[in-house]
Amino acid sequence: MVVARRADGDGPDLSRIAAAASSDAGGVDPELLGGFLPAVVAATAAGRRLRRRELEACATSGRRAAVRGVALRALVDLYLSAAWRLWRDAPQVAAGDADRVRDAALAVLRAADDGVAALVEGFQLARADVIRLQESVKHDVLEALLAGGQQAIEATGPAADIGLTLTGPVAVLVARRPAGFGGPDTAAAPGRLERALQGRHGDAQPLVLIRSGELVCVFAAPDASAVHAVRDIVVRELDGQTRAGGAPRSWRGAVSSPRIGAAAVRTSHDEARYALGLADRLGLEQPVADARDLTIYRVLLQDLPAVHDLVRSTLTPLTRARGGAAHLVETLDAYYATGCVATETAARLNLSVRAVTYRLARVAELTGRDPSEPAERLTLHAAVTAARLLDWPATPLES
Repeated sequence: MVVARRADGDGPDLSRIAAAASSDAGGVDPELLGGFLPAVVAATAAGRRLRRRELEACATSGRRAAVRGVALRALVDLYLSAAWRLWRDAPQVAAGDADRVRDAALAVLRAADDGVAALVEGFQLARADVIRLQESVKHDVLEALLAGGQQAIEATGPAADIGLTLTGPVAVLVARRPAGFGGPDTAAAPGRLERALQGRHGDAQPLVLIRSGELVCVFAAPDASAVHAVRDIVVRELDGQTRAGGAPRSWRGAVSSPRIGAAAVRTSHDEARYALGLADRLGLEQPVADARDLTIYRVLLQDLPAVHDLVRSTLTPLTRARGGAAHLVETLDAYYATGCVATETAARLNLSVRAVTYRLARVAELTGRDPSEPAERLTLHAAVTAARLLDWPATPLES
């Protein structure tokens, strides 16, 4: 180790200084000081600045630290602690002459400044390379998982290398916004979300990326509480980045059912995206919909001809109303969402209770079905739900 010797027989004990600086910095390996201490001793003795090769050695130490995952703050602490300890033990300081003490202090400070600047530059350049490599690996893993089949199975090893364990239950969350993710305002979303999720009870690390403008999060889902925790963190983080000044929420998400195995990630991703589309059409209030809660709607859409017939036979009479059917369908939707309470329906629609009761009466008159009657409620509610899924009346029904 370069620092494990004195600069000369009468100079400061560089090994002791390095060990003490390492302790100050939380145990960072003193080997990362490289030749910094001998270089500072030489520069101080000669009254010069660090030479190019000495600065390059500092940059090399910075690159080594970045690759080893050492925190930059701790690395800088190591160097600064070593510098002030070296100055304290310098022969010029021990001599007690004020001018020599001042000159030694200036020389050490200048050498520390130049050395740490080179150290940080080397660290940041190497860290950028590491991050680019990690991001490339993450994208490759995600694309392989979403390809399914053998490619997904072969991605199990690389996924484990980046902390994603696929041997247990895994779920996929997809979030979408009109402006897309990945712009200047949301480019940092994956990293921030990944860091927020990494503290979950020591679970496997998540995989968070932006893909085709959508934010995709693959995470360990051993139980319902884990899914709920991820959902809550996603809401908190994305709201924090996209709702400046209390603006309305501009994004929506959906989470899949948990499944085991790499080959199941593609199915979970497709399920989450399908659930997200349903949540959009249904106008659900919760920011992250659970695909399991939308199963009934998926079943409903499996027989599209029957769904079209239900809407046609039940709701098309509403098109005879003044202004068309849209406002009456909206009223029915709110009425059933509030448990058939007219006052709450009025509040939700910003209408008077009288206006709501009038609209419900018009529905009964035009369709021959009273929305408040239990016997008619199931048919009307199912028809209204189907209309929302089909975006009717804005989109014509199939003939």
